Amino acid sequence: MKAKPDAQWETLLDDLESRRRAALSGGGERRVRRERDAGRMTARERIDALADPGTFLEFGTFVTTPGEGGSALPATFLCGLAEIDGRPVAVGAEDFTVQGGGVGIHLARYKGSWGGFIEETALGYGIPLVLLMQGVGGSVELQQEKGYPELLATVPVFPVFDLMSSVPVVTAVLGPTAGSSAARAAISHFSVMTKDNGCLFAGGPPLVKQSLGLEVDKMELGGWQVHARQSGLIDNAVETEQEAIDQLRTFLSYLPSNVDELPPRIAGEDSAERGSDDILAIVSPNGRRAYDAHALICSVVDDDSFFEMTPDYGRSIRSGLARIDGHPVGVLATDNRHLAGAMDEHSSEKQTRFVEICDTFNLPIVYFVDVPGFMIGPDAERAGVLRKGARAVESIHRATVPVYTVQVRRSYGLAGQATGSPNKRSIRLAWPSGTWGDMPVQGGVESAFRQEIAAAEDPAAKRRELLERFAEQTSAWRTVEKFGVEEMIDPRDTRRYLGRLLKVARQTSRPGPKTGPSVRP
Repeated sequence: MKAKPDAQWETLLDDLESRRRAALSGGGERRVRRERDAGRMTARERIDALADPGTFLEFGTFVTTPGEGGSALPATFLCGLAEIDGRPVAVGAEDFTVQGGGVGIHLARYKGSWGGFIEETALGYGIPLVLLMQGVGGSVELQQEKGYPELLATVPVFPVFDLMSSVPVVTAVLGPTAGSSAARAAISHFSVMTKDNGCLFAGGPPLVKQSLGLEVDKMELGGWQVHARQSGLIDNAVETEQEAIDQLRTFLSYLPSNVDELPPRIAGEDSAERGSDDILAIVSPNGRRAYDAHALICSVVDDDSFFEMTPDYGRSIRSGLARIDGHPVGVLATDNRHLAGAMDEHSSEKQTRFVEICDTFNLPIVYFVDVPGFMIGPDAERAGVLRKGARAVESIHRATVPVYTVQVRRSYGLAGQATGSPNKRSIRLAWPSGTWGDMPVQGGVESAFRQEIAAAEDPAAKRRELLERFAEQTSAWRTVEKFGVEEMIDPRDTRRYLGRLLKVARQTSRPGPKTGPSVRP
């Protein structure tokens, strides 16, 4: 005869279920409806959209937050473990319906979003951290509940920065986000923002008005056009929350779970031996003719595999993740449609951060180069282009992963040094259209022979004579013949060369933590 459970279980389990229903209700029907009316998902709906069905394992479900009149509301932050494409991840989501999703400083232990349980869990297990952001950061109400103000100089930030050199960290800004929550979005390897609702700032419009006397709209202060185009704090901006969540999943599909693993290879139907026959129609050897850098990348990498990052910031360089014969790679490409391809302070910062991410997570880098140099002029000098450009040079020269430089057309000056690596596994492939040197011949002749040209009987003829002489001396073939570049190739063979190099790189790679600089926010 089957034994009956103790009668006390019914009372205990009824209480458990009642508390679970309260936890799942968020900030209540009115606040939930307000979020949906604004076109936003709730925190739990966002987690459901992110995770593989049925895989979210929550922790801290029954944490409470003080409400009006001493009532107990659910937690401001949801967290747990889940799977994305069958791989484990740690997930945190701010619940804006409960006290604006404020950091739970009233708790004995933070749950996450600025240090705390879920971040420590991601570090401990060596799995990616996904944060879904929409919160006010600190909260006066929650500080009152704690009973005293913290001296923040005494509060450690572990493991916020430690995570950056260990596991992938990705963030989505899906609504108004301020203070520490906004800063947390910057301390990630990839960030995405929705255009209609996403915005972030150190202090919101009320604080700006109180402190500076300025009336400013939240989107004008910190919307996607500010942070995806001007500050570079946000990588990508999208139309909907589902697109944002899909981009987080896509980004993670190219990366390993941690620095001790290699990125996953996903072989498709696109043959490694496929030639890039359309490449000659995309790129003209004439350096004065602009071409579509995005089309160039897509002609070489596996079909539909290029995932672009930070497209609206530092636009003279394109960056993103792709696959070649299934091998994940980081891709950089000069885009001569912007600033004629010159590297300015924004593109230098963009490259530095991207290279550091690739190096941290064992992603080889492919660089399609057509750079005339660093941007010049008063604005560039005031922006500190040389300091930021020097950091771009440093990052790629410190990289331990192979850097495969494809010399498409130009490579001049210090900016040219920012396109290759001296490490023993890096290779330089040149196209017959390639030209390089300390500076372009025409500019060099004008600078070095200005007085001689001016004093000549026929300045134009003298200039032509000098240009012809130095053009012959600076022929790329002279470099090739002296083995100053590893190989000159037919542009249509670029994919085949890269596929074979990436296969060797994977077979010989030894993943692990890097000794150089970690990824900077």
